[in-house]
Amino acid sequence: SMEPAQSEMSILPNGKGHDLAEDMLVVWGCCLIHFNLLCRFDDPEGPMAESDEFLPTGEGKKPIRFTDFEGKTSFGMSVFNLGNAIMGSGILGLAYAMANTGIMFFLFLLTAVAVLSCYSIHLLLKASGVVGIRAYEQLGYRAFGMTGKLAAGIAITLQNIGAMSSYMFIVKSEFPLVIQAFLRADPSSTEWYLNGNYLVVLVSMGIILPLALMKQLGYLGYTSGFSLSCMVFFLSATAYTIPILAFAFVCHPEVLPIYTELRDATQRRMQHVSNLSILIMYVMYFMAALFGYLTFYGKVEPELLHTYSRIDPYDILILCVRVAVLTAVTLTVPIVLFPVRRAIQQMLFPNKTFSWFRHIGIAVTLLTLIDMLVIFAPNILGIFGVIGATSAPCLIFIFPAVFYIRIVPKDEEPMSSTPKILAACFAGLGFIFMIMSLSFIIIDWTTGSSNSLGGH
Repeated sequence: SMEPAQSEMSILPNGKGHDLAEDMLVVWGCCLIHFNLLCRFDDPEGPMAESDEFLPTGEGKKPIRFTDFEGKTSFGMSVFNLGNAIMGSGILGLAYAMANTGIMFFLFLLTAVAVLSCYSIHLLLKASGVVGIRAYEQLGYRAFGMTGKLAAGIAITLQNIGAMSSYMFIVKSEFPLVIQAFLRADPSSTEWYLNGNYLVVLVSMGIILPLALMKQLGYLGYTSGFSLSCMVFFLSATAYTIPILAFAFVCHPEVLPIYTELRDATQRRMQHVSNLSILIMYVMYFMAALFGYLTFYGKVEPELLHTYSRIDPYDILILCVRVAVLTAVTLTVPIVLFPVRRAIQQMLFPNKTFSWFRHIGIAVTLLTLIDMLVIFAPNILGIFGVIGATSAPCLIFIFPAVFYIRIVPKDEEPMSSTPKILAACFAGLGFIFMIMSLSFIIIDWTTGSSNSLGGH
């Protein structure tokens, strides 16, 4: 049944009805999954994924500027793409956060973080507009040379490897339980298909690797509708309100590729896309936290599915949610793997053209590394909690602010101007968040609970 879709794609100028997408933003709730399947047809990182289109392509060639590239994605689709990027696995930790803070204070914190995220995206867009570059690592290169490029590349790599490991850890811990519930098997059974370690390798090789080997992210459109179910999960992560909330809107590595793809792209239009995406997620986060909290009050666990399944492990609805979650996290891994692979290519092979050998090699190496970590060193996920607490504030607060201060010329905005001072304060705030998150995690470790795993 793919033919009609393809013939439609060839008739419409951009593979979908643009006006429809923008009109139906209003009723976004019921159409979210449907739209998300569509919106990945021309994915934010599609045409440029893995390639060096926006970078100097070898000796003597003029670097291609983003202004030479015409984006084709409609406003509505860009909003859904960015919304999908924002909505990591953090949504279910929010009920726990609300149980710790109370409703009004939670609402205040969530509002503050949403506003800060909008401001952070504003800084990124302004900096990229000044130099005409829309790749996070390249912005780092323009601001601080090789050091900046490596810092951005390493932060993206660590953040996303942490996210992928936590997703695979979910597969390892939840998949055997789901199979056990479906087969009504004995919990003490030692069958191989109830062993999480075998299942992780099976899922990696059978599902994730083939998807991760595609040349462009665009083709993941058919699978990424499921990835929205990610909102139904939170890995029993650092269960403290401020880290959970501070990282609830991490989408910064994806902002610039989506900007590149936007039709009639201007800084103002992209800012509208970002603000709308954050607003939609803000409402969704608040509703999820509120309903989870009102259902259980003080008895909410850090990971909401465990709270529900304690009541009836064989409940059909809970089982369906668990299956949706497993599908979601499995299909999110290839999407998260793409920026890591691009960051690694940028750092290790900056001027090389696309090569299938490198493309496949990096994917296989990354997946093998992550599987080994999840199987042999599950405790190392605590380390990723620390990495998440350092790389996320860098990507959200510190990098956008310092890139902005370095890249926007002094004659346009002197160091003493209000925007530069605000940006410097913003970077300071990032350091405060980082110190707070790390100290929370260390306190958590010293008090003996070892569930500080890195969420995305």
